[in-house]
Amino acid sequence: MLPPVNLRPAFNVTRASHIRLTVSDLAESRNFYVNVLGLVVTEEDDSVCYLRGLQEACHHSLVLEQVQEGGTCRRIGFRVFFDEDLDLAYDYFRERDLPAEWIEAPYQGRTLHVRDPSGTPLELCATMQTQSRMHIEFEAFKGAHAQRLDHFQILAPDIPQVCAFYSELGFRSSEYLAHGDDLLGSFMYRKGTCLDLAVFPGAGPRMHHFAYTVSESRDLFAACDIAGNLGYGDSVERGPGRHGPGGMLFVYLRDPDGHRVEVFNSHYQTIDIETEPVRWDAASLSTNARWGLPALEAWYVEASPFDGVVQQAPQTPPNPMTLERFLQSQLSD
Repeated sequence: MLPPVNLRPAFNVTRASHIRLTVSDLAESRNFYVNVLGLVVTEEDDSVCYLRGLQEACHHSLVLEQVQEGGTCRRIGFRVFFDEDLDLAYDYFRERDLPAEWIEAPYQGRTLHVRDPSGTPLELCATMQTQSRMHIEFEAFKGAHAQRLDHFQILAPDIPQVCAFYSELGFRSSEYLAHGDDLLGSFMYRKGTCLDLAVFPGAGPRMHHFAYTVSESRDLFAACDIAGNLGYGDSVERGPGRHGPGGMLFVYLRDPDGHRVEVFNSHYQTIDIETEPVRWDAASLSTNARWGLPALEAWYVEASPFDGVVQQAPQTPPNPMTLERFLQSQLSD
């Protein structure tokens, strides 16, 4: 079912680090992420805005890039532990005929652009300029008080292939979704909580969402309330609710370009080697599992495309219980 994990991988990925998005109106997107989510602006000009969470000491976890037509994801970023890990990563990808290219990225040390077998564009770096953490500057808090970037979720056409690739890089699964012997999705991690990268089936690769932690459950409601007051009420797409896998409280919002962002109240620890992944049966799992209505169909099928990446459809399209199907079943009973 789950592929074996290489506990001594060729290079050491430590955590989900940052994400680069294109936006159509930089000022509008800045307003959303600062005043609804509560992120902090580190640097900005007329074409780019670098933001971070209140707990974060590194220069940025979210980069917004102004383009004429936004709505794409440039890259998802991971940190590696040592600078030498970048050289090892370069060789690793090249030996497997996967793209690997050195680039210059502001405020970061040496940076490597690579792609996984599904085509997902990744950005690896070992160092980044640091800033003062803002987590006790309470008078400056806004919105949902987003603390730190935690994870990404991608959609990909071949889940076993993608899971095998990241397992070889040392990613372990905390929980996974299966139907019989078929692996349908996995919550994978490197940093010792239950998630850095979630992989689920769909036309892709595409970026389904990225997520920030919050300290208090009330921060989820603050995100919704402030979104409503600032004219973004329609952007509250799903929740608040409680996930089954992971057990977190959550809410999902869509930014002005349609990028999906989650805020949630953190994770449990998965550091110990004897921790076994938890299986969830797709035949019995609802989309919230604990409480709340199922998600809209759009939550399952809509996602941010990656720049210049050709998408492929899975051989067997997902068929989740959507809110639309759920309501129709209730009306027919």
